[in-house]
Amino acid sequence: MTHDHDLVLRPTAAQTQAALDPPAGRNGGDLVVETLTGLGATTVFGLPGQHALGMFDALSRSSLRYVGLRVENNAGFAADAYGRITGEAAPLLLSTGPGALTSLAALQEAAAASAPVLAISSQIPTAGLGGGRHGYLHELPDQQASFRGIVKSVHTVRTQSQIPSAIAAAWKSALTAPHGPVWVEIPQDVLLAGTDLPVVTAVDATPEDLAPRPELTAVAADLLSKAARPAIIAGGGVVRADAAGKLLQLAERLQAPVVTTFGGKGAFPWEHPLSLQSWLEDRHTTDFLEDADVLLVVGSGLGELSSNYHTFKPRGRVIQIEADLGKLESNHPALGVHADARLALQALLETVGERTDPTAAERVRAVLDKVAERIGSQELALEQQVLASVRRALPDDSPSFWDMTILAYWAWSAFDARGANTMHSAQGAGGLGYGFPAALGAAVADPTRPVLAVSGDGGALYSIAELAAARQHDLNVTWLIVDDGGYGILREYMTDAFGRPTATELSRPDYVALAESFGVPGVRTSPETLEEDLAKALATPGPSVVLLPAVLRMFAPTHLG
Repeated sequence: MTHDHDLVLRPTAAQTQAALDPPAGRNGGDLVVETLTGLGATTVFGLPGQHALGMFDALSRSSLRYVGLRVENNAGFAADAYGRITGEAAPLLLSTGPGALTSLAALQEAAAASAPVLAISSQIPTAGLGGGRHGYLHELPDQQASFRGIVKSVHTVRTQSQIPSAIAAAWKSALTAPHGPVWVEIPQDVLLAGTDLPVVTAVDATPEDLAPRPELTAVAADLLSKAARPAIIAGGGVVRADAAGKLLQLAERLQAPVVTTFGGKGAFPWEHPLSLQSWLEDRHTTDFLEDADVLLVVGSGLGELSSNYHTFKPRGRVIQIEADLGKLESNHPALGVHADARLALQALLETVGERTDPTAAERVRAVLDKVAERIGSQELALEQQVLASVRRALPDDSPSFWDMTILAYWAWSAFDARGANTMHSAQGAGGLGYGFPAALGAAVADPTRPVLAVSGDGGALYSIAELAAARQHDLNVTWLIVDDGGYGILREYMTDAFGRPTATELSRPDYVALAESFGVPGVRTSPETLEEDLAKALATPGPSVVLLPAVLRMFAPTHLG
């Protein structure tokens, strides 16, 4: 009998020859890029630094495409988006100390959004580690400790022979559900030293399947089949697992209304008769979900935004399918199913009974009508006009990346993503500066489609340096900057809470002139000309900036009453 664990990868004749006769001049950095190539990577992001030069030198001898950004945090955002779009682990090459630490906010967003990023950092020479000689440039007392609370897993290398296995283990970790960022650390001397190890040719890092336990899905299927008023909340886990098709099948079989979270945008067709869309910050939606006798939550931890700021109190039975064990039943008691969304939905499809409910679509329409009536009563025509113009200008299959700005907050609730894995924002961790560098990563992943980035003027200043990267790599990204003279959403929050804003007003550049100084065309638009100007920019190859001077307002919250 042959067992799976008895199987051994056998090298081809060409691989054997390469192993026996490695090219001259290789170092530890070559082992890094050879391993990445063997795992299937084609593109790496990052920034060089003194201790990491061995990796970057090796790139010149590899087939990997290097996309360099100007700030490590932005390189991390680009890798995050590349991982979301491709479903592959996106390598992010970093230097020691300040370079590594500057990526932390991006890795936090990747962790919150389950984006597979493979961060590989240098470290000071091994002689200085563990209480040896200190005083190295960029040295941290414990570099790994800065990342351990953020990434999925930490992998340390201290010798060259450890490099392939450590990177392969990290790759597997990043792509095993739930996806997420991982951290590999390699000392400078290990990267620089010449190596006589054979060329890395065969690397196995197949992600593990996270299948549901059958007794749990059997109970879940029985509850859903017998429910009188079932409903579904679809989160980002549905998108990451590429499970939108299975979600649609299940919802139609159960005649269950579906609301998508802000991280799950596009997981369910916006105009479907069962679609409650994404109005999670509306009490009408919250009331509807609370009234469900069986609520299926797929790929969401029901955190702050998805629970209408923790005002959501379900009265029925909750079934939660979640790949992240720490999020299972973390906010509400449930029948917790620890599983990848795709595999769990497939198991439900194989066992759930078919329901008929002639009132489901009518109840959905009634909720949406109430939402529209509430928004319509608040004199928000400008905001709705701007968002509608963006939707009409953006091709249906083009991805969009949204910074933490008022227009993005509108888009979370009101924007039709028109497909899974097309609308992304920084709502996972909530840091500024995500939109533009993430859009650059998406354009690298798929250069055949124009990509839209949306920022406010405050967030734009976080990533303005990446206009240089956009131009250098000639990436098809149109950057819409909504200029309201400051941190607009913070201005609203402070005015509501204290009667006046403090520290929210900004001096800012002429964004059009600044873009043009980078060789990137820019245009100043208005709400009336936005659709035309944005569509033209998106249809023109290469990077561009569209500046919209406008003061937008948020719709009134309804989680307070």
